[in-house]
Formats: sequence, C-alpha cells, structure tokens
Amino acid sequence: MNHFIVSFLVITVAGSSNLEAPAFLEHAEPAVGSTVQKSPGAVRMRFSEKIQPASSTIQVFDASGKEVDKRDVHLDRSNKALLCISLPPLQSGTYKVVWRAVSFAPPLAQGSFTFRVRWVFPGSLDARIDLRFEQVLTQATT
Repeated sequence: MNHFIVSFLVITVAGSSNLEAPAFLEHAEPAVGSTVQKSPGAVRMRFSEKIQPASSTIQVFDASGKEVDKRDVHLDRSNKALLCISLPPLQSGTYKVVWRAVSFAPPLAQGSFTFRVRWVFPGSLDARIDLRFEQVLTQATT
C-alpha cells in the first residue's frame, strides 16, 4: 500500500511539471505604448503559444470609444501564434487595443494597450523639427 501511495505522489508531481502556462503577449505591432508616424494597416500580436482563433479577439477603439478595426481577427497563415486584425486608415490620435487570447492551455489571457498615430507630413513643421532633432542626435553621437 505504501508503494502505491508513493508511486501515486511521484506520478502526480512529475505530471504537474508538464502543465502548460497560458499564452502571453510577446510582441505587438504597433508596439505597446508606441507612437507611429503613419496609420498601421493592422495590429499584429505574437503570443507565446498557438492561439485558437474562434475564441480569441482583438478590438481597436478610438479616443471616443468607437470600434475602428475591420472586425476580421485571424491567425497569420505561417505562424499560429500570431493574431492579427486589419485597420482602415486611422487619423492622428490615441487608440486602445483590447485583446483576449485563448490558447490550447487554459486559462485565457487578456489585456489592453494603447498606441498613438501622429501623422508627420514632409515639409511640415513637425517633420522639420523631427529632422533637426535627428541631426542634433547624430552630431552628438559622432
């Protein structure tokens, strides 16, 4: 009987070390908290595990709370851990990404982050300031 109990405990402890953790967000494009110079065509989120597309979501909202994505959440064809959603052309502003990723290992992972679109047109004051700042940084590092 004691051998049975010891064997059961060894199997239970050894088996628990093989449990998988839920998927976690490894990388996002646009990056979490970033400012991009033009409207991205999509939000792409790479997770640590393969994702179940039917149960996973990404939504993108503008500052007023209006959903602005194309509602076409899909996995990348070559990477089943890369969840994507298409975007129409976005205006300058701050956008919130709300996501839920269901992998094949419970529980689900979810979260949100923001990114900012800041259009900079060639010849504009912002573009000239950015160019000048880049020149100053280049001179300072040489």
